[in-house]
Amino acid sequence: MKAWNRLGVAVAVVAALSTGVWLAGAARADRMVVVPAGNRSAAQPPIPTTSALRARAFNTTYDAKYAQIIALLKRETKLMAQIKKAATAYGIDPIHIVGALVGEHTYNVSAVGTMQTYYVKALAYANADFAFRYKGVTVQTFLERPEFKRCASEQGSAKLWSCRDQVWDAAFRGKKVDGVAYEPVTLQRAFFQPFYAGQTFGLGQISPLTALGVTDLVNKVSGYDRLTPDRPQAIYRDIMDPDRAIIYIAAIVRDAIDAYAQQGFDISRNPGITATLYNVGQPRRRAAELRSSGRKLPVENYYGWLVNEKLVELRALLGEGT
Repeated sequence: MKAWNRLGVAVAVVAALSTGVWLAGAARADRMVVVPAGNRSAAQPPIPTTSALRARAFNTTYDAKYAQIIALLKRETKLMAQIKKAATAYGIDPIHIVGALVGEHTYNVSAVGTMQTYYVKALAYANADFAFRYKGVTVQTFLERPEFKRCASEQGSAKLWSCRDQVWDAAFRGKKVDGVAYEPVTLQRAFFQPFYAGQTFGLGQISPLTALGVTDLVNKVSGYDRLTPDRPQAIYRDIMDPDRAIIYIAAIVRDAIDAYAQQGFDISRNPGITATLYNVGQPRRRAAELRSSGRKLPVENYYGWLVNEKLVELRALLGEGT
Protein backbone atom coordinates (compact mmCIF):
# COMPACT_ATOMS: atom_id res chain seq x y z
CA MET A 1 0.00 0.00 0.00
CA LYS A 2 1.34 3.46 -0.81
CA ALA A 3 2.46 5.70 2.03
CA TRP A 4 -0.27 8.18 1.12
CA ASN A 5 -2.82 5.42 1.34
CA ARG A 6 -1.62 4.24 4.75
CA LEU A 7 -1.63 7.80 6.03
CA GLY A 8 -5.09 8.44 4.59
CA VAL A 9 -6.54 5.38 6.27
CA ALA A 10 -4.92 6.26 9.60
CA VAL A 11 -6.17 9.83 9.48
CA ALA A 12 -9.67 8.69 8.55
CA VAL A 13 -9.84 6.20 11.41
CA VAL A 14 -8.48 8.65 13.98
CA ALA A 15 -10.84 11.38 12.81
CA ALA A 16 -13.79 9.02 12.85
CA LEU A 17 -13.08 7.75 16.34
CA SER A 18 -12.56 11.26 17.71
CA THR A 19 -15.56 12.93 16.12
CA GLY A 20 -17.99 10.04 15.93
CA VAL A 21 -18.98 11.12 12.42
CA TRP A 22 -18.36 7.72 10.82
CA LEU A 23 -17.78 5.22 13.60
CA ALA A 24 -20.32 6.34 16.14
CA GLY A 25 -20.84 3.58 18.67
CA ALA A 26 -17.75 1.71 17.49
CA ALA A 27 -15.60 -0.28 19.83
CA ARG A 28 -12.73 1.60 21.49
CA ALA A 29 -9.72 1.96 19.19
CA ASP A 30 -7.56 -0.16 21.50
CA ARG A 31 -10.09 -2.99 21.29
CA MET A 32 -10.55 -2.85 17.54
CA VAL A 33 -9.47 -5.91 15.58
CA VAL A 34 -7.79 -4.64 12.43
CA VAL A 35 -8.55 -6.97 9.52
CA PRO A 36 -5.32 -7.07 7.49
CA ALA A 37 -5.12 -6.80 3.73
CA GLY A 38 -5.13 -9.91 1.58
CA ASN A 39 -7.14 -13.11 1.36
CA ARG A 40 -7.58 -15.50 4.25
CA SER A 41 -8.24 -18.35 1.79
CA ALA A 42 -5.38 -19.70 -0.33
CA ALA A 43 -7.77 -20.70 -3.11
CA GLN A 44 -10.87 -18.95 -4.37
CA PRO A 45 -14.03 -20.08 -2.54
CA PRO A 46 -16.67 -21.81 -4.71
CA ILE A 47 -18.53 -19.65 -7.20
CA PRO A 48 -22.33 -20.11 -7.06
CA THR A 49 -23.90 -22.18 -9.81
CA THR A 50 -26.23 -19.31 -10.70
CA SER A 51 -23.26 -17.15 -11.63
CA ALA A 52 -21.81 -19.87 -13.85
CA LEU A 53 -25.17 -20.42 -15.54
CA ARG A 54 -25.49 -16.70 -16.19
CA ALA A 55 -22.09 -16.54 -17.86
CA ARG A 56 -22.86 -19.61 -19.95
CA ALA A 57 -26.24 -18.22 -21.03
CA PHE A 58 -24.52 -15.17 -22.49
CA ASN A 59 -21.74 -17.23 -24.05
CA THR A 60 -19.02 -15.57 -22.03
CA THR A 61 -16.48 -16.33 -19.30
CA TYR A 62 -15.45 -14.75 -16.02
CA ASP A 63 -12.14 -13.73 -17.57
CA ALA A 64 -13.93 -12.02 -20.43
CA LYS A 65 -16.31 -10.23 -18.08
CA TYR A 66 -13.45 -9.12 -15.86
CA ALA A 67 -11.60 -7.75 -18.89
CA GLN A 68 -14.76 -5.93 -19.97
CA ILE A 69 -15.24 -4.02 -16.71
CA ILE A 70 -11.53 -3.23 -16.48
CA ALA A 71 -11.67 -1.81 -20.02
CA LEU A 72 -14.70 0.32 -19.12
CA LEU A 73 -13.00 1.71 -16.01
CA LYS A 74 -9.86 2.52 -17.99
CA ARG A 75 -11.85 4.21 -20.72
CA GLU A 76 -14.28 6.24 -18.58
CA THR A 77 -12.04 8.87 -17.01
CA LYS A 78 -15.05 10.87 -15.80
CA LEU A 79 -16.32 7.81 -13.93
CA MET A 80 -12.97 7.29 -12.22
CA ALA A 81 -12.96 10.94 -11.14
CA GLN A 82 -16.45 10.48 -9.70
CA ILE A 83 -15.31 7.38 -7.83
CA LYS A 84 -12.47 9.28 -6.19
CA LYS A 85 -14.73 12.21 -5.32
CA ALA A 86 -17.38 9.96 -3.77
CA ALA A 87 -14.74 8.06 -1.81
CA THR A 88 -13.44 11.29 -0.34
CA ALA A 89 -16.94 12.42 0.62
CA TYR A 90 -17.65 9.16 2.45
CA GLY A 91 -14.21 8.79 4.01
CA ILE A 92 -13.22 5.57 2.29
CA ASP A 93 -10.42 4.36 0.05
CA PRO A 94 -11.66 4.51 -3.59
CA ILE A 95 -10.41 0.94 -4.11
CA HIS A 96 -13.51 -0.24 -2.24
CA ILE A 97 -15.76 1.26 -4.92
CA VAL A 98 -13.62 -0.13 -7.74
CA GLY A 99 -13.68 -3.56 -6.09
CA ALA A 100 -17.47 -3.55 -5.79
CA LEU A 101 -17.86 -2.67 -9.47
CA VAL A 102 -15.34 -5.25 -10.63
CA GLY A 103 -16.84 -8.05 -8.55
CA GLU A 104 -20.37 -7.23 -9.64
CA HIS A 105 -19.57 -7.12 -13.34
CA THR A 106 -17.37 -10.18 -13.28
CA TYR A 107 -19.79 -12.53 -11.54
CA ASN A 108 -23.21 -11.01 -12.09
CA VAL A 109 -23.93 -8.71 -15.02
CA SER A 110 -21.55 -7.83 -17.83
CA ALA A 111 -20.39 -4.24 -18.24
CA VAL A 112 -22.03 -2.40 -21.13
CA GLY A 113 -20.04 -0.74 -23.87
CA THR A 114 -20.34 2.87 -22.69
CA MET A 115 -21.69 4.81 -19.73
CA GLN A 116 -24.27 6.39 -21.99
CA THR A 117 -26.13 3.09 -22.10
CA TYR A 118 -26.67 3.27 -18.33
CA TYR A 119 -28.07 6.80 -18.61
CA VAL A 120 -30.51 5.67 -21.30
CA LYS A 121 -31.66 2.73 -19.18
CA ALA A 122 -32.20 5.04 -16.20
CA LEU A 123 -34.63 7.16 -18.21
CA ALA A 124 -36.74 4.10 -19.01
CA TYR A 125 -37.76 3.78 -15.34
CA ALA A 126 -38.48 7.47 -14.72
CA ASN A 127 -42.17 7.39 -15.62
CA ALA A 128 -42.96 3.71 -15.05
CA ASP A 129 -46.08 3.02 -12.99
CA PHE A 130 -45.29 0.39 -10.36
CA ALA A 131 -45.27 -0.29 -6.63
CA PHE A 132 -43.40 -2.59 -4.30
CA ARG A 133 -45.86 -5.35 -3.42
CA TYR A 134 -46.06 -9.05 -2.63
CA LYS A 135 -49.16 -11.19 -3.06
CA GLY A 136 -51.13 -8.02 -3.76
CA VAL A 137 -50.04 -6.21 -0.57
CA THR A 138 -47.77 -3.16 -0.74
CA VAL A 139 -44.67 -3.19 1.41
CA GLN A 140 -45.91 -0.07 3.21
CA THR A 141 -49.07 -1.89 4.32
CA PHE A 142 -47.20 -5.08 5.15
CA LEU A 143 -44.79 -3.24 7.44
CA GLU A 144 -47.73 -2.09 9.57
CA ARG A 145 -48.12 -5.65 10.86
CA PRO A 146 -47.49 -6.05 14.60
CA GLU A 147 -44.44 -8.26 13.99
CA PHE A 148 -42.55 -5.17 12.82
CA LYS A 149 -43.48 -3.02 15.81
CA ARG A 150 -40.16 -3.61 17.54
CA CYS A 151 -38.33 -1.96 14.63
CA ALA A 152 -40.02 1.39 15.23
CA SER A 153 -37.46 2.35 17.88
CA GLU A 154 -34.48 1.84 15.56
CA GLN A 155 -32.61 5.04 14.79
CA GLY A 156 -31.67 5.63 11.16
CA SER A 157 -32.62 3.94 7.91
CA ALA A 158 -29.80 1.36 8.04
CA LYS A 159 -30.83 -0.09 11.40
CA LEU A 160 -34.53 0.24 10.61
CA TRP A 161 -34.38 -1.77 7.38
CA SER A 162 -31.94 -4.25 8.88
CA CYS A 163 -34.46 -4.89 11.65
CA ARG A 164 -37.31 -5.29 9.17
CA ASP A 165 -35.21 -7.70 7.14
CA GLN A 166 -34.57 -9.84 10.21
CA VAL A 167 -38.24 -9.80 11.23
CA TRP A 168 -39.20 -11.01 7.76
CA ASP A 169 -36.75 -13.89 8.01
CA ALA A 170 -37.84 -14.86 11.52
CA ALA A 171 -41.60 -14.44 11.25
CA PHE A 172 -42.59 -14.85 7.59
CA ARG A 173 -39.93 -16.37 5.34
CA GLY A 174 -41.01 -19.87 4.36
CA LYS A 175 -43.86 -19.84 6.89
CA LYS A 176 -47.63 -19.78 6.82
CA VAL A 177 -49.02 -16.83 8.79
CA ASP A 178 -52.71 -16.02 9.17
CA GLY A 179 -53.52 -18.38 6.32
CA VAL A 180 -50.99 -16.86 3.92
CA ALA A 181 -48.06 -18.99 2.75
CA TYR A 182 -44.88 -16.95 2.37
CA GLU A 183 -42.20 -18.21 0.03
CA PRO A 184 -38.72 -19.03 1.40
CA VAL A 185 -37.20 -15.94 -0.21
CA THR A 186 -35.60 -12.75 1.11
CA LEU A 187 -37.56 -9.60 1.88
CA GLN A 188 -35.72 -8.02 -1.03
CA ARG A 189 -36.84 -10.68 -3.46
CA ALA A 190 -40.41 -10.80 -2.17
CA PHE A 191 -41.20 -7.08 -2.33
CA PHE A 192 -38.50 -5.28 -4.27
CA GLN A 193 -38.41 -6.84 -7.73
CA PRO A 194 -41.48 -5.41 -9.45
CA PHE A 195 -40.31 -6.03 -13.01
CA TYR A 196 -38.59 -9.40 -13.28
CA ALA A 197 -36.53 -11.90 -11.33
CA GLY A 198 -33.38 -9.76 -11.32
CA GLN A 199 -33.06 -7.97 -8.01
CA THR A 200 -30.36 -5.41 -8.73
CA PHE A 201 -29.99 -2.62 -11.23
CA GLY A 202 -27.68 -0.19 -13.01
CA LEU A 203 -23.94 0.32 -12.88
CA GLY A 204 -23.69 -0.68 -9.23
CA GLN A 205 -26.31 -3.44 -9.40
CA ILE A 206 -27.94 -1.97 -6.30
CA SER A 207 -31.22 -3.34 -4.98
CA PRO A 208 -34.03 -0.95 -3.93
CA LEU A 209 -33.88 -2.39 -0.40
CA THR A 210 -30.16 -1.68 -0.11
CA ALA A 211 -30.70 1.89 -1.32
CA LEU A 212 -33.42 2.38 1.30
CA GLY A 213 -31.00 1.22 3.96
CA VAL A 214 -28.40 3.92 3.23
CA THR A 215 -30.79 6.73 2.34
CA ASP A 216 -30.20 8.62 5.62
CA LEU A 217 -26.44 8.52 5.08
CA VAL A 218 -26.75 9.66 1.47
CA ASN A 219 -29.08 12.46 2.54
CA LYS A 220 -26.65 13.60 5.23
CA VAL A 221 -23.48 13.47 3.13
CA SER A 222 -24.68 14.18 -0.42
CA GLY A 223 -27.95 16.00 0.19
CA TYR A 224 -30.13 13.68 -1.88
CA ASP A 225 -33.79 13.43 -0.90
CA ARG A 226 -34.55 10.55 1.46
CA LEU A 227 -35.99 7.52 -0.33
CA THR A 228 -39.22 5.83 0.72
CA PRO A 229 -41.17 2.85 -0.69
CA ASP A 230 -43.97 5.30 -1.52
CA ARG A 231 -41.85 6.75 -4.32
CA PRO A 232 -40.35 3.78 -6.14
CA GLN A 233 -39.53 5.85 -9.21
CA ALA A 234 -37.17 8.00 -7.14
CA ILE A 235 -35.43 4.87 -5.89
CA TYR A 236 -34.90 3.61 -9.42
CA ARG A 237 -33.70 7.02 -10.55
CA ASP A 238 -31.00 6.97 -7.87
CA ILE A 239 -29.80 3.41 -8.44
CA MET A 240 -30.02 3.51 -12.24
CA ASP A 241 -28.35 6.89 -12.85
CA PRO A 242 -24.57 6.21 -12.87
CA ASP A 243 -23.73 9.56 -11.26
CA ARG A 244 -25.98 8.82 -8.31
CA ALA A 245 -25.16 5.10 -8.24
CA ILE A 246 -21.51 5.86 -7.45
CA ILE A 247 -22.66 7.84 -4.42
CA TYR A 248 -24.77 4.92 -3.23
CA ILE A 249 -21.92 2.45 -3.70
CA ALA A 250 -19.72 4.66 -1.53
CA ALA A 251 -22.48 4.88 1.10
CA ILE A 252 -23.04 1.10 1.07
CA VAL A 253 -19.33 0.48 1.64
CA ARG A 254 -19.18 3.17 4.36
CA ASP A 255 -22.19 1.63 6.09
CA ALA A 256 -20.62 -1.85 6.03
CA ILE A 257 -17.35 -0.52 7.48
CA ASP A 258 -19.29 1.25 10.24
CA ALA A 259 -21.40 -1.84 10.99
CA TYR A 260 -18.28 -3.94 11.52
CA ALA A 261 -16.56 -1.19 13.51
CA GLN A 262 -19.49 -1.20 15.92
CA GLN A 263 -18.72 -4.87 16.57
CA GLY A 264 -15.01 -4.21 16.99
CA PHE A 265 -13.66 -5.01 13.50
CA ASP A 266 -11.85 -2.52 11.27
CA ILE A 267 -12.37 -3.81 7.72
CA SER A 268 -11.40 -0.55 6.03
CA ARG A 269 -8.05 -1.92 4.87
CA ASN A 270 -9.39 -5.00 3.13
CA PRO A 271 -11.35 -4.29 -0.08
CA GLY A 272 -12.00 -8.02 -0.51
CA ILE A 273 -14.09 -8.02 2.67
CA THR A 274 -16.03 -4.88 1.75
CA ALA A 275 -16.61 -6.35 -1.72
CA THR A 276 -17.89 -9.55 -0.12
CA LEU A 277 -20.33 -7.53 1.98
CA TYR A 278 -21.38 -5.52 -1.06
CA ASN A 279 -22.21 -8.85 -2.68
CA VAL A 280 -24.02 -10.56 0.21
CA GLY A 281 -25.49 -7.58 2.10
CA GLN A 282 -26.79 -7.54 5.69
CA PRO A 283 -23.58 -6.13 7.23
CA ARG A 284 -25.06 -5.59 10.70
CA ARG A 285 -26.32 -9.12 11.00
CA ARG A 286 -23.06 -10.57 9.70
CA ALA A 287 -20.91 -8.39 11.95
CA ALA A 288 -22.92 -9.41 15.00
CA GLU A 289 -22.67 -13.08 14.02
CA LEU A 290 -18.91 -12.75 13.57
CA ARG A 291 -18.54 -11.21 17.03
CA SER A 292 -20.69 -13.85 18.73
CA SER A 293 -19.01 -16.72 16.87
CA GLY A 294 -15.64 -16.07 18.46
CA ARG A 295 -13.89 -16.13 15.07
CA LYS A 296 -11.01 -13.67 14.88
CA LEU A 297 -11.45 -12.40 11.33
CA PRO A 298 -14.10 -12.24 8.58
CA VAL A 299 -13.42 -14.31 5.47
CA GLU A 300 -13.90 -13.16 1.89
CA ASN A 301 -16.21 -15.03 -0.48
CA TYR A 302 -15.42 -15.84 -4.13
CA TYR A 303 -16.31 -12.28 -5.17
CA GLY A 304 -14.14 -10.55 -2.57
CA TRP A 305 -11.34 -13.06 -3.11
CA LEU A 306 -11.00 -11.92 -6.73
CA VAL A 307 -10.77 -8.28 -5.66
CA ASN A 308 -7.91 -9.01 -3.27
CA GLU A 309 -6.22 -11.26 -5.83
CA LYS A 310 -6.34 -8.52 -8.48
CA LEU A 311 -5.53 -5.66 -6.12
CA VAL A 312 -2.36 -4.51 -7.89
CA GLU A 313 -4.19 -4.19 -11.20
CA LEU A 314 -7.19 -2.52 -9.59
CA ARG A 315 -5.05 0.03 -7.78
CA ALA A 316 -3.33 0.82 -11.08
CA LEU A 317 -6.72 1.99 -12.38
CA LEU A 318 -6.61 4.65 -9.68
CA GLY A 319 -3.09 5.65 -10.65
CA GLU A 320 -1.62 3.93 -7.60
CA GLY A 321 1.09 1.38 -7.03
CA THR A 322 1.09 -1.22 -4.31
